[in-house]
Amino acid sequence: MIDKSMDAVLNFLRCRTPEIWFQQAPDHVLELLVDHANCEKKAAGTALSLLYRYVDKPELLRTLSRLAREELKHFEQVLVHLQARHIDYVHISPSRYASGLRKGLRNSEPERLIDTLLVGAIVEARSCERFLGLVAVLPKDLASFYERLLASEARHFHQYLALAGRYSATPFDDKLDELLDLDAALVNAPDVEFRFHSGPLTQTQAQE
Repeated sequence: MIDKSMDAVLNFLRCRTPEIWFQQAPDHVLELLVDHANCEKKAAGTALSLLYRYVDKPELLRTLSRLAREELKHFEQVLVHLQARHIDYVHISPSRYASGLRKGLRNSEPERLIDTLLVGAIVEARSCERFLGLVAVLPKDLASFYERLLASEARHFHQYLALAGRYSATPFDDKLDELLDLDAALVNAPDVEFRFHSGPLTQTQAQE
């Protein structure tokens, strides 16, 4: 059952992750955890880069400073689960998800800031949706871990969306629609590598 607090997150997205991705997840825990660690580290890095770039925005500084600390805490928690499974934290290639969303960013300001905040909201919402689905398919310790992350991920979604609203002088509905369509296309398209934000593996890759 979906908690009412998740409704805003799930209703925000254009679509749910294909069920086949969740079915494939238990066979790809190594890739899932390593890439999840990378995602948490990148999320912290994104927040910090915005702190450096937009020093004239006090609300952004306060919000994203706290958010970056939380993301690094989550990174450390994923490392604990990697260690418990004797999985080395090694370099793996990123999925095409984040780079695909970034292709929708405009280059001029203030549009670039607004687009970056909207992408942040979308990534957090998609992560939250995946955490929810993973609770049902992963071993108990990982399921409990992802269930505990749901509240903070949903909060990060709302924070990014609120910041976009605060700093945008004009409506951004059209741009948000464009970015949400990108998200839906990326999570539905078949992938050759399993990652935290990948699409489902192709049949050939899933059988290997």
